[in-house]
Amino acid sequence: MKRLIIIVLIAFTILFMMGCGSSGPPNEVNSIEDVSAPGRTIGALSGSASAMLARDLGLVSVVTFDDVDSMLNHLRLGTIDCIVIEQAVADEIMADASGVRVLSEPLLEYDLRFAVARENNQLLDAVNRAIEALENNGTLSGLRGRHFAGRNFTYRPPTDVPARSGYLSLAVSPDSAPFSYVNEHGVFSGFDVEVAIAVSDYLGVELRIIPEDVSELIPSVWFGRADLALGWLPDDVSGGIVNISESYADSAHVVIVRR
Repeated sequence: MKRLIIIVLIAFTILFMMGCGSSGPPNEVNSIEDVSAPGRTIGALSGSASAMLARDLGLVSVVTFDDVDSMLNHLRLGTIDCIVIEQAVADEIMADASGVRVLSEPLLEYDLRFAVARENNQLLDAVNRAIEALENNGTLSGLRGRHFAGRNFTYRPPTDVPARSGYLSLAVSPDSAPFSYVNEHGVFSGFDVEVAIAVSDYLGVELRIIPEDVSELIPSVWFGRADLALGWLPDDVSGGIVNISESYADSAHVVIVRR
């Protein structure tokens, strides 16, 4: 009888350990191409840029979560196939996350800057000073955290700047969510737009927005229709016809999968 009890206990222990070690079904997402395969279910943080990006890319099914831990648990259990998340958030959570890994290739990389007319070095210098100041006082990191990681942040205009004098015209796309878009109230919104508002507040000028197609952002500055442009403006896009500011956002959206 004693021997039987020992055998039963050993068998129970083995079964228990097998159950505890289970991490859901095998991973089937091993490349960026696998993310958009038919039948995939993608997890993303509620209200984040990653969720909007996943939808805009036409990924089959996007499920949003209010917190990272719940989203990771669903990934381990197999109720979602992978997670799309901003690089900085992934870097924070992966140190303590078990049973998951990040694909080596990012889903999307971005390096966002202002385009300024070549002859307007004074404006370029002012924009670069504003970007540096907004980075130093936490405004840019706060906006990045809110738009890309679903964190709580409320932008408050500075109170120690001169009274507004003059205006800057900004060319921006109305349909490039989550970076720039027209919201349900007919107002321009998005990460790029809020950065531009913060820059104009810092400089003490009014911001006037000019909607432009993405292909017309650079020409709008080149031909003088706008003082500034925002959008996908890496160094090699300018073609030498406009100046490019310092970067106000440089990151990526990555994919987390089961091991």
